[in-house]
Amino acid sequence: MKPINFCKFHGFGNDYVVIEQAALAAVSDIGEFTKEFCRRTTGVGSDGIAILEKLAEGDAADFSCRIINPDGSEAGFSGNGTRCAVAYAFYKKLWADENLRLRMKSGVKNYQLTEKLADGHYRFDAEIGQPRFSSAEIPFAAAEPLESVIDQPVKIDAQEFLVSCVNVGNPVACVFVENFDFDWREVGRKMERHEKFPERANIVFVRVRDRENIELKIWERGAGETAASGTCSSGAAVLSAFTGKTGRRVFVHSEGGVTEINWRDDGEMTIKGRADLVFCGTYFI
Repeated sequence: MKPINFCKFHGFGNDYVVIEQAALAAVSDIGEFTKEFCRRTTGVGSDGIAILEKLAEGDAADFSCRIINPDGSEAGFSGNGTRCAVAYAFYKKLWADENLRLRMKSGVKNYQLTEKLADGHYRFDAEIGQPRFSSAEIPFAAAEPLESVIDQPVKIDAQEFLVSCVNVGNPVACVFVENFDFDWREVGRKMERHEKFPERANIVFVRVRDRENIELKIWERGAGETAASGTCSSGAAVLSAFTGKTGRRVFVHSEGGVTEINWRDDGEMTIKGRADLVFCGTYFI
């Protein structure tokens, strides 16, 4: 049996296991490995795996990170997952500078350590890129190309929902609602794989409280219901501002906690949040 060392962190209840790339040398199929690893009954249990690798000096980034979902698919980005990976780098003393550049499938993201709460517990402020709104960039299957996908009808069973979409490293589809008194989990499960979303999508149900606060229920692509999601939080905040429902600085409330998103005037999205160590261990294959 071959040992794989790991540490599990969470960001507002959205939990990720961080593993260094070198530890996975014996894994031939990362998708199948992740499916078993993430099972909450027979595996370690998590909303995904963050695979971290130190890059050579002089590279445009300091580390690379891959996010693998519990269903074995790879995400373009994860706000909480990457924050957990960056926290691991500090916890394991792989990095000491307060600024860290992380290469993702969707591009290089910048993280700044703003506070060390305790060993294994950190706060970060991250620049995560600029949102993309066109139907081709999301992608969203429209009858004709759209510069932005706002209030587009998507039919689930006999009910029609109006969705607004953005790509923030992953495709996010938001349904703005007055309340959550419906089976949003079932709607999210079906909408994630709707033909309108050829690469699937994160489905987020958004209730606007006021100009600075929104509340979410999250059905995440490849993971299902989650207590929080940095990707979904940033997508919902940006779409709330883009449609005039809020300002550009938004506090996003989810079951796991409150995430601060700022869609700056220069177009860059920033996300403030924490990452907390749960435990470290060894998994055998």
